[in-house]
Amino acid sequence: MSGIRAAIRYAKAILEIADSKGVASKVSADMTLIAATITENSELTHFIQNPLIKTDIKKNVVLEVFADVNEVSQSLFHLLLENKRFEILEAIAVEYNKLFDIMNGVEIAKVTTAFPMDAALETKVLAKIATFSNKKVTIENTIDASIIGGFILRIGDKQYNASVANRLQVLKRELSN
Repeated sequence: MSGIRAAIRYAKAILEIADSKGVASKVSADMTLIAATITENSELTHFIQNPLIKTDIKKNVVLEVFADVNEVSQSLFHLLLENKRFEILEAIAVEYNKLFDIMNGVEIAKVTTAFPMDAALETKVLAKIATFSNKKVTIENTIDASIIGGFILRIGDKQYNASVANRLQVLKRELSN
């Protein structure tokens, strides 16, 4: 838990620095790359999480892996070296992007479907999103075959369930009464 709180503090600090230098969107792209790379590469994850590896070695490897990132992003690596907190790098990247989205008025809509979304379903989902929110929305699609069809939409603390499984459950309740 304290790692998440620390990650949020680091992310806020990096966002303030990046915003003051006018490179917040470039740093956001860097943070997306960092989070995705660490998540997808288990060797890198274990390397960063390993307490037996010295932090200066971790910094050198991370600087080499992410050589093309912005100087503000690289300054985060130096800061993590000084504070010996490399294990929260991925969490910082994730939290940075959450804060960046909030700063820009972007919400994430989590859409669960039984199959990958096509253009027609995406249009329906975007129409429903318009009733929930007037902000810019990024759609994050999750596949769950148990909903049979339709979709479940979550934005913030709101949920709209238009799944076939939910409709069958409602019908079952109505028939049993």
